[in-house]
Amino acid sequence: MTQIGRTSAIAAAMIRLAFMRFLDRVRPGVARYLLAALALTLFAGTSACGTDSGATGSGRGPSTATVGNLDPVPIGPAPAPVLPATVRSFDGAEVTITSADRIIAADRYGTLAQTVWALGLGPNLIGRSTSAAFPAVQNLPNVTGGSGSLNVESVLALRPTVFLTDTTSAAPAVREQLRAAGVTVVYFDPQRTMDGVAPQIEAVAAALGVPDRGRALADRTRDEIAAASAGVPAQDKPLRIAFLYLRSTAITMMAGPGSGADELITALGGEDAGTSAGLTEPFTAITSEAMIAAAPDVLLVMSDGLSSVGGVDGLLKVPGIAQTPAGKNRRVVDMADEVLLSFGPNTGRVVAALDEAVYGAAPA
Repeated sequence: MTQIGRTSAIAAAMIRLAFMRFLDRVRPGVARYLLAALALTLFAGTSACGTDSGATGSGRGPSTATVGNLDPVPIGPAPAPVLPATVRSFDGAEVTITSADRIIAADRYGTLAQTVWALGLGPNLIGRSTSAAFPAVQNLPNVTGGSGSLNVESVLALRPTVFLTDTTSAAPAVREQLRAAGVTVVYFDPQRTMDGVAPQIEAVAAALGVPDRGRALADRTRDEIAAASAGVPAQDKPLRIAFLYLRSTAITMMAGPGSGADELITALGGEDAGTSAGLTEPFTAITSEAMIAAAPDVLLVMSDGLSSVGGVDGLLKVPGIAQTPAGKNRRVVDMADEVLLSFGPNTGRVVAALDEAVYGAAPA
């Protein structure tokens, strides 16, 4: 608790003591009315000054992490790609790109579309994935279904000069179809890690013939991540944070090693509750026993996912949640689906926003 918080708490205690003595001298009915008024006043006061959710991150109640404008900030004006460019795709093939005039960027996290936009090539985007839903591209055609699977017919209909995706979004059968149709496809690593953010930015830039822009954007993103991580307040004991993937009460999963959320939690100075509880898969269906064993102090969720279960009240009905420290304190932090696990050019802003939401203070 900060010095301001301690002072406020002491003052509140002194007021309560004086008020209780005063109540002893008034009629019972009046006393009950005044006591209720005091409770409301003190609750409002402590909420406003943040004494329960200060730098220790041990507060109560839900919060939303926001990054303001969800559109990635371009590193500069629209560049002139230098093409052809030959790069090694993540599937091992050598791919030569001759034009970046019509780009489709589709992956399960929306990372590739964000990267294209931040490189200054947003006007060249003609298609996206469901997860790439930041305002600037929302009106572009979507080439994936609700599950994130690629629709080959939608891709072909847009006649891309280059298609950026990953080896998870494009199943082997889809890759064969795209190859047979003669589409120029560059595949990228589907894993999302903090260390992989800058290299992937540079890989996308190389494929689009703007390597210098890629290095500049990668440097900016590294600097923003470092600054945001440096702003995380030191903790005597790291908070145990669990990332939950929610899509109605029928799909409730807890993240573990390799999910990407574990890396984000580490950047926040926290301990990934799923990994600590012994989960071995990136995402595991929630059971009451596993949730209680994980014992998270904070629950991290996507905003749409939280809405799909009925908000915080609905989340507390998921087996095991209400029995955790986070559930008891209603410590639920939500963030827009479009950016939370994107691991792209917005990552520094994501860490900074989560820092403020989790610990209650903006990074220095």
